[in-house]
Amino acid sequence: MAIEIKVPPLGESLVDAVVGQWLKDEGDEIARGETILELETDKVNLDVAAEDDGVLGAIQKQEGDTVTVGEVLGVIEAGGGNGSSGSSSHTEATSVMDPPEASEEESPKAEEVSAGSQPASDSAEAAPAQAEEDSGDAGGRSAPAVRRMAEEHDIDLGQVSGSGAGGRITRDDIVSFLASSKRGEGGAPAQVAAPSTPSASAAASEPKQDRADEERTRLSKRRQTIATRLVEAQQTAAMLTTFNEVDMTAVMDLRKRRKDAFKEQHGVNLGFMSFFTKAAIGALKAYPWVNSELQGTELLIKKHYDIGIAVGVAEGLVVPVLKDADRKGFADIESEIVELAGKARDNKLAITDLQGGTFTITNGGVFGSLLSTPILNTPQVGILGMHTIQQRPVARDGEVVMRPMMYIALSYDHRVVDGQGAVQFLVKIKELIEDPETLLLEG
Repeated sequence: MAIEIKVPPLGESLVDAVVGQWLKDEGDEIARGETILELETDKVNLDVAAEDDGVLGAIQKQEGDTVTVGEVLGVIEAGGGNGSSGSSSHTEATSVMDPPEASEEESPKAEEVSAGSQPASDSAEAAPAQAEEDSGDAGGRSAPAVRRMAEEHDIDLGQVSGSGAGGRITRDDIVSFLASSKRGEGGAPAQVAAPSTPSASAAASEPKQDRADEERTRLSKRRQTIATRLVEAQQTAAMLTTFNEVDMTAVMDLRKRRKDAFKEQHGVNLGFMSFFTKAAIGALKAYPWVNSELQGTELLIKKHYDIGIAVGVAEGLVVPVLKDADRKGFADIESEIVELAGKARDNKLAITDLQGGTFTITNGGVFGSLLSTPILNTPQVGILGMHTIQQRPVARDGEVVMRPMMYIALSYDHRVVDGQGAVQFLVKIKELIEDPETLLLEG
């Protein structure tokens, strides 16, 4: 008897994943609960564990393949995997992917998971052609979120070539189509299909030869998603950035006086992020439309404060969320930031850690950034950028003195937030940071 290794549920809003590294080879013994392979999703990486003891049989999905929930990745065979039971098990496992031998009971499941009206078992060569024939039923080969995105941009999905499993249309395909359309003459959509002239087709089919001193590597699923989301944010929001500067003297003096007692009492360092988190909450309460989401012709103003904290890791930026941050004290905020950052670096973040943010803070100052314009974390309408602290000459009481200064930036969606409100929001943060005692009252 064999056990199929299937793609597990990926979490809310996630429709596909990319096969990462297989940690076992065909023929290797596997113990129940042992991690077999990694899946890369838009937000986090997931470990797929063995459901029973056995031997890894046929691997059906290779590194880099795009898969959807329920697809068969491989099989675990009982015993050595060379007996008759192992052979029949292999046939059973591959039947989901092989149309002539698929049972009538299993076929609808494969279709439902992969491509709606188009069978998931179509060969790689047939999928693009079938996608062309079924262009009138494009909704069946795209996720609801993708269809909503197409509707927002008035795109006919029948004109979009799908790069996902079974010709399924992904968010990346929509973004690529938008970019191609903008390059078309007179604003007309550019053709996505392959060139029709023989010479152009031949040129396109020839693989580009890389130089010996160049290296080609596949973008991770997370990196692809980051690219898609950043482009989407710039194309869908009227994004603008305003700046101010903050004198960090008061906060630095307070930290210097209290850091040892704080560490002894709470077991965590008193950093700058808790001050800026509290200040951001105070500003959001004063200007609530910055803590909102635009939904069509309606504005959803949120009275809860779930603050995303951007964390840089090897595979790219992730934004875990401090839930109900307004109800947390300085020590709770610092402890949770340390915990979330550690989970991010160890690739242990859960989907729930990344969901539900209402406003985001990103600190480029830890890398030495003096000034930057952060990009919105859609569908949020505001993001606060912190930067490095630098000793600069400033005027105080008619004299020029040296002060530790930080530039801060607010990027915002101008469809929701006016320039005046954005400036006032930053001024509020400046006031709270320069007089940190008020954070106890307003933050």
